[in-house]
Amino acid sequence: MQITVLVDNNTIIDRYLLGEPGVSFLIREGGKNILFDVGYSDIFITNARKLGISLYDVDYTVISHGHIDHTWGLEPMIRMYSEAKIENIYFRKPVLIAHPQAFESKYNDNKAIGSVITEKTLGDFFEMNLKREPFWITDRLAFLGEIERTNSFENKKPIGKRVVQGIEESDFLMDDTALAYKSEEGLVIITGCSHSGICNIINYAKQVCNDDRITDVIGGLHLLNPEVETLERTKEFIRQTGVKKLHPCHCTDLKSKLALSEVAELEEVGAGLVLEF
Repeated sequence: MQITVLVDNNTIIDRYLLGEPGVSFLIREGGKNILFDVGYSDIFITNARKLGISLYDVDYTVISHGHIDHTWGLEPMIRMYSEAKIENIYFRKPVLIAHPQAFESKYNDNKAIGSVITEKTLGDFFEMNLKREPFWITDRLAFLGEIERTNSFENKKPIGKRVVQGIEESDFLMDDTALAYKSEEGLVIITGCSHSGICNIINYAKQVCNDDRITDVIGGLHLLNPEVETLERTKEFIRQTGVKKLHPCHCTDLKSKLALSEVAELEEVGAGLVLEF
């Protein structure tokens, strides 16, 4: 498997790519091209072009959850496909994989923080595959679906509201999910924001993939000024689980990175980074 970071808050020096507070990874595995999240704007398309990567042959677009910094790139992606059709440029119609709640209306302090593209509109441009259950994209790469939440220190507080059939309710981001890849050395976990809790995600990935070895975790860990208990228990979980390497990015602050570096090998992440497993 190969992962290319198209979007992150940071960029890799001397690559001259763009960064923004969002996430987008291009994954190549088993002969398939998988776009994981699309960031906040069109810079995942701009960065892909600078890296010589075509997004016309994406087989799957996977959305980790419905927040703006992971979904708003869907609008320029649709525009890219529409313009390609006008210019008679060949492109594949990707399968869009996400949790069924990913495209619901989401608000925080009366500000919209969810997808601006509805599920109905997306269906005109993607083959929709909205699932709560795990789904194997390739023989080795799994979409985890709805993450089981089994500990008491993660995902304790809602983030804003979700609107269901016109009724507002607290949003605990049940749509937050991740990918897991079965490498020869163990599992590689790929996350967007880890709102469901990185420890919950790792435990569920181990269950889905029937493998207790965690060789790497790349993505946002939702550790932005975390409570002391949350950071300490996450740190202890990473140590006890034997996670070999971490590539934390996006929504992971410096204090949390430094703490986690005490229990696992920690590597830098930025747009332009390429990882091979």
